[in-house]
Order: sequence, then structure tokens, then C-alpha cells
Amino acid sequence: MNNAEILVDVVLSTALVAVAWLMPSLTGPSLPFGVRTPVARADAPVIAVRRRRYRWQVAMSGALLIAADVLLAAVAHVRLPGSVPLLTAAAGLMAYSRARAAIMAVKQREDWYRGLRQGVVADTSLRTAPERFPWLWAVPALLVFAGTATLGILRYPSLPDRIPLHFNGSGGADHFAAKSIATAFFPVFEQAGSTALILVLTWLSFRARADLDPERPTDSARRHRRFAVRTALSLLLLAAFVNLTMLGGAWATWHGDQRVSPLLLLLPTAAGLAVVIGIAVRTGQGGSRLPAQEGAAPETKTGVVRRDDDRHWRLLGSIYINRADPAVLVQKRFGIGWTINFGNPRGVLLLVVILAAALVVPVVVH
Repeated sequence: MNNAEILVDVVLSTALVAVAWLMPSLTGPSLPFGVRTPVARADAPVIAVRRRRYRWQVAMSGALLIAADVLLAAVAHVRLPGSVPLLTAAAGLMAYSRARAAIMAVKQREDWYRGLRQGVVADTSLRTAPERFPWLWAVPALLVFAGTATLGILRYPSLPDRIPLHFNGSGGADHFAAKSIATAFFPVFEQAGSTALILVLTWLSFRARADLDPERPTDSARRHRRFAVRTALSLLLLAAFVNLTMLGGAWATWHGDQRVSPLLLLLPTAAGLAVVIGIAVRTGQGGSRLPAQEGAAPETKTGVVRRDDDRHWRLLGSIYINRADPAVLVQKRFGIGWTINFGNPRGVLLLVVILAAALVVPVVVH
């Protein structure tokens, strides 16, 4: 029985349960479980009931799966590494699907948008006078990358002829390759690729289209500005934490005679994800959880609500396809951040570039 593998699975599954439990709190009142609804329906009984059931199902299924994994390993010595986190994610997805379907059914049956004026609104100042991108927060990630590269250059001459490229669940090296620039500096190349990818995607998302509330356009524009800055900061910090994990992997590669703790390597990335989730919970998608501006006069409601655009969101509201929308990136319907408009050829091209970039380094090295 590999205690390290069990511990990794338990920690990952617990983290997935925590994130899934928090997800309904991140979206605004007009998007319960990714279903577009009028704000006036935010207190509809079906939404409150489904939110409670979703969280109960997520917590119970996660607890049962984790307990079963530990018991099977301890009693029957049966293990399928990685299976419990996958099953936990699948259980959360099923609970989300049921909640979404129930709310959608009531929305259609009661015709929640009947008699309402639907529309969209834009704030041109988001383009003419945008927030400044927080480039300074990219410095930690770049410093960790530079430090890793420097350590690699200093260590390279003394490396053995064969160096480890992979470690098993207990931390021992189980796959070796001949020493070369490609194999020895593989972690550095990974750092460069991931850092560049996060920087580029963060910069693009910082300029993504704002999902403003036509009923309160001024307040929602203010919230969007703060949301964009906070999310960018959290992602740039995540890049630094991910680079620290890769620095640990590089150290293991360059000191193959030492055992590596998988949990210790993943700890920086876990800390980075905790920062991202913490900022997301305090901010909310699109700034929905931010407090009202102090001293500001109450904004006069326009009487126009966000348009019902559920038809453009496929696969449980996770994929956006709208050929009439020029936006490349749009805000997610459930959770935090942005997703691609698959109805825009530029969005599809962006996805292809991202996937190609993720495959280039491993192919070149091997």
C-alpha cells in the first residue's frame, strides 16, 4: 500500500469537494447554476432548494468516496491511483447537472422573462480609459523562473550521464534519460511555457468583454473593473506558485539520488490555487460579491434586464457558441474567469494555439 498516493488522492478529492461546494457562491444572483434569470427571481424557492441539495450531494458523495478509497486500501489493499478525484469531480458534475435542469424547468414553466424588457449595455470607458494591467505582479513568477534557470546552468556540468525524468508516487525515480540540454532543462522549459501562457491569457482576459447589468450599468462597470484587476493579480501570483512547484521538480531532476515528496512538490501550487479561490470568493464572478461603493448615491434602475441568452450556452452551460458575438473571451456562467466563444473563429484559433503550445515542449524533449 502506497501511503503517499493515498494521501495525494485524499487531498485532491477534498480540495475538489471544497471548490465545488463554493462554486454557487461565486456567480451573481442572475446566474444560478449557469441559468440566466431575472434578478427579481433570485429568491425563487427552487433556487434555494437546489443550492442546498447540490451542496449536500457534493459533500456526501465526496466524503463517501474518500472513505471508500481509504478503507479499500487499508483492508483489501486495492488501489486505483487518481480514480477517487475523478469520481469526486464526476459526482459534483452530476449534482450540478440536476440542479441546473431543475431550475431551467421551472424557469421555462413559469416563463420568468414574460413582459420584461431585455437588453445589453456597454461602457466605452472600459476601452478608452481601461484599468492598467498589473505587470508588477508578474515579477515573482519571472524571478522564480530566472532563479531556476540559473541553478540549472550551475548544476549542468556536474550532472550524471543519465538523469531522472519521472518519479513514482513514493518519490523515487523510475524513468531515466540521457543527459542533454533538452532533458536537463525540461523543467525550465516547462516554467517558460506555463509562465508565458498565463501571462498572455491573463492579458487577454483583462481586455475581455464586460458582462454589464443593463439595470445598473454604472455600478456593474465599477465592479467589473475591480474584478478584472483582482483576477489578474491572483492569476499572476498563481504563475509564481506554479513555478515554485516546477523548481521543486527541477531540483529532484538534478539530484536524482534523493527522494521527492509529491505533496511537498504540490504544496506551492495548492497555495496558489487557494489564493485564487480566496480572491474569487471575496470578489465573485464579474465583481458580484463586491460591496456597494461607499458614499455613492443609489443608482436609478433602468427597468431593463440582462437578455436571456441560455440558447448560446451548450453542454451544461460550459461552452459558449454565438457566431453573432464578436467577443473572443466571455465570462463563465458557473465559477470564475473566462471561456472561449467557440462561435468566433479567433476563439477557436486561440484554443488551437494553446493546445499546440502545451504539446510542443514534451514532443521536443522526447
